[in-house]
Order: sequence, then C-alpha cells, then structure tokens
Amino acid sequence: MRLGSLSGSFARMTMLANHETAGPGPSETAEPVLRLRDLSLRFGRTGADLVSGVSLTVGRGETLCVVGESGCGKSVTALALMGLLPSPPARITGGEAIFEGRDLFQLSERERADLRGSAMGMIFQEPMTSLNPAFTVGQQIAEGVMRHRRVSKAEARAVALDILKRVRIPAPEKRLDSYPHQLSGGMRQRVMIAMALVNQPRLLIADEPTTALDVTIQAQVLALIAQLQRETGTAMILITHDLGVVAEVATHVAVMYAGRVVEAGPVEAIFTDPQHPYTIGLMGAMPSLGARQASLSTIPGTVPPADDMPEGCRFAPRCPFAQDNCRAEDPPLREVTARHSAACWYAPLEEKLPASDTRRAAA
Repeated sequence: MRLGSLSGSFARMTMLANHETAGPGPSETAEPVLRLRDLSLRFGRTGADLVSGVSLTVGRGETLCVVGESGCGKSVTALALMGLLPSPPARITGGEAIFEGRDLFQLSERERADLRGSAMGMIFQEPMTSLNPAFTVGQQIAEGVMRHRRVSKAEARAVALDILKRVRIPAPEKRLDSYPHQLSGGMRQRVMIAMALVNQPRLLIADEPTTALDVTIQAQVLALIAQLQRETGTAMILITHDLGVVAEVATHVAVMYAGRVVEAGPVEAIFTDPQHPYTIGLMGAMPSLGARQASLSTIPGTVPPADDMPEGCRFAPRCPFAQDNCRAEDPPLREVTARHSAACWYAPLEEKLPASDTRRAAA
C-alpha cells in the first residue's frame, strides 16, 4: 500500500462511520482545558522511565485520541493525569499538567480527589471491575453527586435518575435499584458514562471505553459520548487502539510508542499524510472494506520494555527506514507541517526518502 493511498482509507472510514467531530479545530490563541508538558514517570527503583517527555493538549469541545499498541504508556499517562497511580511504586520524575490554571502534579491528594468526579471524569476500560458489586447503580451515582454537591439523598437520587435517562438506559427507574451484575455489558458501560458525566466535568478521559462491547453496542456508546460531549462542550481524551474509532470521533490524534509521543496533529493530517513510520505501520494493519487483501500488513517485533530501550530512536529496531543515525540518536518531536509534528529524522518522509522506500514501508 502506498503512502498516498492512506487518504483513501481515511475517506472510506469516515464515510462508513459518518465522521462527525465533537467541535471545531483548535484555536491558536484559545487557552486549552488541559496542557500536559513533558511528563516522565517510572515505577519502582528502575532507572528507566515508563513514560518519557509526553506532551498533550486538548481544548473545550475537542476530542484527542491517543493511539498505539498495548504497552506504549497510554493508560499510565491517563492514570497519572487523574492522580490514580499508586505512589509508590509510581513516581513522576518530570513534567507538568496545567488544568484550569493549576498544575495537577503539584496538588495534594485531597485537592486531586475534589477534582475527580467533578471537574475531571474518567470512563474505565472494564465496567464490571470498576463498579462496586455491593451497591446499586443509583447508590453509586448518587454517592458521586453528594460528594461534590450540597444536596440531599433524595435530590441526589433524582439527579442519578436524570443522568440514566440521558444515557438512554432502558427502564431507568428500575435500573436505578439494579446491581451491576444484573445489567448487560452495554448497560454497565452506559452507567460508567453516567457516573463520569453526572457532575458535568470540563475534562473527560475515556480509556478504551468500548473494548469489551460488540460492534453495534460500540457504535451506540460512541455516538452517546459524542452527543453528550457536544451538549456540554467537555474536552475529551480518548485512549484506543482502534483506528476506526479514531476516524469516527477524533478532532486530534497523538500516536504513542514505547512511552513517547511519536506523531501528533489534526485527525485529517494524521490519516491523509502520516509522517512517522510507526503511524504508517498502524495504518497498513488496518482492515479495508475496499479492495480484497491477501493478508493484513504487520509491524515486525514488539514494543520494548522500559528497562531495555534501544539506543537512539525507540522504533528503529522495527523500522524499515532506519539508518545509522536513527540507532545513535533519538529524534525530537518537531513540527513537520502546520500543527502536525513527528519524531522522525526523515520527516517529511516523501521529501527525504526515495519513493521505493516509502512504498516498501507501507506495503
């Protein structure tokens, strides 16, 4: 598959998904809801950073999709933002996360707890393990309401009922008194969405929110999140490995590999003009509903562990473009085109690499 053909892939995906972004593109002057700069963190006594120099920005009404293979640091970054990493063994070694004028990493645990569930919400990957099996759905939602608002139990229950209606839970009055095990997977995920949004957060982090759902329920859940986001103007960071989901909901994309952001930019630029070999590899492994394929492309090798990172570019051992300088020095994330950045010595690829090389990498 040629680099240029990725434009066609994006067009097909957006047509099939009825692509609708949650808000306008980022303003060059508007203050973002969250600006994460140079986050680095490690676990235990290891001298290696699990996440290294990660920077992300998301504005009001925008959806930033963070993509990459398992083990690239996506979920760890999200948990660090929410203040949910156990410390020890986790330790933030650098960076800042500016949210509404305050650095999240400098706040006390009590201040972080006040933000969680109110100004910041999170939808976790597996609702069955995130919901408390000993309490009803209504009790769990109402608890979050009373934690952050001065309301009575009756008022909190009314708020819980209203949010269940908004997330389209069937028979919400009945489900208010149901326990998690009495709900289907799709309904449990809707409950998680309700809990994350009940206090109208300014920032929502969703970690693989549709992984355990079938395709039909997945589409319904994504549409629901997008609708509620449009209604409230909430900024969202969506963690996923599914490029179809990215095409459907993202306004911006950050591609992570081995604890670093290797490419970032508006969703259209990432899909139509990818500028990092890892991004190209992910695109090549994406199934197509167009021309028949004998087999899907693969990226050889695996993501290196944090304590055994290669010298130079972390993707070099798996990269078809890699040269001696790639193995010697790690390239910085730099702007390739307007608001589109890549961490590759050869970006822009089609200008600096022979056409035969770009075709070979995308094949």
